[in-house]
Amino acid sequence: MVSTNSKSYFREVEKNHRTYNAAMKRAQSRQSMMNLFWRHKRQHEALLRKHLKDEMLQVIQLKKKFK
Repeated sequence: MVSTNSKSYFREVEKNHRTYNAAMKRAQSRQSMMNLFWRHKRQHEALLRKHLKDEMLQVIQLKKKFK
């Protein structure tokens, strides 16, 4: 099941990957590439945490219907 939260999550991930890939092509040194990677990783983890939190809220709401 793909919810609206999932769609917005995937759009955000796609947007971040486009930005990341473009920045990697412009990187001038190994250190700048590593800095880009670590920043991208933090953004990715934050998005995933938010996405999973939203999904857990949906599950909790659905579980209430069964009680």
